[in-house]
Amino acid sequence: MREPLVVAHRGASAALPEHTLAAYELALSEGADGLECDVRLTRDGHLVCIHDRTVDRTSNGSGVVSDLTLGQMREFNYGTDDAPAELLTLDTLIELALDGTDRPVKLFIETKHPVRYGSLVESKVLAALARFGLSTPASADHSRAVIMSFSAAAVWRIRRSAPLLPTVLLGESALYLGGGAATTVGATAIGPSVKSLREHPDSVDKAAAAGRATYCWTVDERHDVDLCRELGVGWVATNHPGRTKNWLAS
Repeated sequence: MREPLVVAHRGASAALPEHTLAAYELALSEGADGLECDVRLTRDGHLVCIHDRTVDRTSNGSGVVSDLTLGQMREFNYGTDDAPAELLTLDTLIELALDGTDRPVKLFIETKHPVRYGSLVESKVLAALARFGLSTPASADHSRAVIMSFSAAAVWRIRRSAPLLPTVLLGESALYLGGGAATTVGATAIGPSVKSLREHPDSVDKAAAAGRATYCWTVDERHDVDLCRELGVGWVATNHPGRTKNWLAS
């Protein structure tokens, strides 16, 4: 059984502001196997890397992402006063994942729902992947992109439009962990939180028996990293990619 692979949750976000280019560059330098991001659509149809529905928490600006244009969002600082950072678009992050290292790093893209633009988010993500030649991988194992969502409908849209792209159905209820919803939408992996994994450690074996991997978030403590390794979790999302890689190597 191989060790879990390490996904940088919003970059090396314990060290640097989340969803910034610097946070992702640090994650790559620390040996992350994957990069995780959340995406939302601006008012003028651009995919930007941001978790919240507003920019208030992560920038010096204010407003709802879906109400703002890309130009307006680029006026804000997403870093610190000492180290300003620009807004990160999905296209820029894809470029980094492909060209920022000589290792085959995977990009884990989470689409947020419910949102104003509904299924247009998935359509735009697939279009972006197509521009970089990533929407039709030779196989799911060789894919450089993984699409995730807490929305079963969003996962189904991806599976229907791009069947070879791996997908993760995120969720914590018994319905999700038991695999029923994942089976219905054809997800290739389940995505429990580490809290849910502690409460339902058998979910990894159940997923494996159904041919699915397990992606666990957000795994920042050593005892949780050890639990994921013991249970056979495939991917662990963490705010501390370098530290987690070191723990797994020890």
